[in-house]
Amino acid sequence: MFSFTLCLAALIAGYFIYGRIVERIFGPDASRPTPAVTKADGVDYIPMPTWKIFMIQFLNIAGLGPIFGAIMGAKFGTASYLWIVLGSIFAGATHDYLSGMLSIRHGGESLPEIIGRYLGMTTKQVMRVFTVVLMILVGAVFVAGPAGLLAKLTPEALDVTFWIIAVFLYYILATLLPVDKIIGKIYPLFAIALLFMAVGILVMLYVHHPALPELWDGVRNTHPAAATLPIFPIMFVSIACGAISGFHATQSPMMARCMKNEKYGRPVFYGAMITEGIVALIWAAAATCFYHENGMGESNASVIVDAITKNWLGTVGGILAILGVIAAPITSGDTAFRSARLIVADFMGLEQKSIRRRLYICIPMFLAAVGLLLYSMKDAAGFDMIWRYFAWANQTLSVFTLWAITVYLANRRKNYWITLVPALFMTCVCSTYLCIAPEGLQLSPGISYGIGGACVVGAAIWFITWKRKAIA
Repeated sequence: MFSFTLCLAALIAGYFIYGRIVERIFGPDASRPTPAVTKADGVDYIPMPTWKIFMIQFLNIAGLGPIFGAIMGAKFGTASYLWIVLGSIFAGATHDYLSGMLSIRHGGESLPEIIGRYLGMTTKQVMRVFTVVLMILVGAVFVAGPAGLLAKLTPEALDVTFWIIAVFLYYILATLLPVDKIIGKIYPLFAIALLFMAVGILVMLYVHHPALPELWDGVRNTHPAAATLPIFPIMFVSIACGAISGFHATQSPMMARCMKNEKYGRPVFYGAMITEGIVALIWAAAATCFYHENGMGESNASVIVDAITKNWLGTVGGILAILGVIAAPITSGDTAFRSARLIVADFMGLEQKSIRRRLYICIPMFLAAVGLLLYSMKDAAGFDMIWRYFAWANQTLSVFTLWAITVYLANRRKNYWITLVPALFMTCVCSTYLCIAPEGLQLSPGISYGIGGACVVGAAIWFITWKRKAIA
């Protein structure tokens, strides 16, 4: 428990120390009008209170990743603690803050437009398609999990199919209606449930005070399939949103269109990611405790969540905690579809005041998501496969975002090392994962690590060459 406490303190300290450093490097301007004021349209550009923006941003990004991802990552041992802490502070929160602030500076632009602005038109076109596909993957992945948990809490007649339909109907409304009509009103309630869950599990960790492994005991791979699933890069992709996530940067423009002052960027963007890191750390520790008591045979994260919450918090507390776990993916799924709508509207130049134009974009998108969902429901393997593709695509998007931010900082002669190092590291993670993963090329570790290293060298050479030409 000492290592867990140390990691928890490090995350909190990271917000106040490193978060302030990142903020100072960017240089927010409190006197600069924000898109919420200059482009107010009553649908997507709506000034909102900062506390509400934080709640929405936190729920937007806190999907299944920091809960299910942390539970799966905990199988790898104490290395999961280190990645959650170091990844959240130096990569994830930095990535989220700077991508959100760039959106504010560029009139609330969607992520593909920001990436294209700094990495070129070809990259912009690729990212437009890639990002929309990722959003649809998120929407499909984040339906099955909460629907399954809701089915466990309700009468038999309300089965998984019923809840999938109900969640999808909610997604349609949340995607089409103005941001303050549903999202702005119910997210604070969802946030209370999610925070109750996190605080409840945290308190019970200290009450039970389980004998968790400590960092100084070593960071060996404890995964049952360690021979085929090495810590690097599999764990770094599995934990996903609990450390860094490209998906977060797709959500930030929605809040960038509602923020009334640039000075609130650090508590909203950097702070929401650190809060998510804390949630991931809590679930990694709770899952470690579960594995030590029950073995690592259980691979269904929903079952583990259900067991932990009911055993530690009792029936009523367990139900409230599970509602928080349900709220997290639902509130990421709806904003994933909303974000996809905004991305398509941006590059097609379609105004979004008209409900008819919103429907033009949303109908094909929802049909594609239904197709993916039906595939994922065939069996457990279908869901696992979609989850892994989502996780890899998610981390790959963060690579492009980090490189775009690095180019922005270098162009303005600011300290670009704060994103260059994470960009190089995540380039290595994603390229190696594609080579070594069971659903990837399935190459040998030696070849995979060699290709990953070559990709890092190639990316570094590209950046150095570009910098010499662009910044003479």
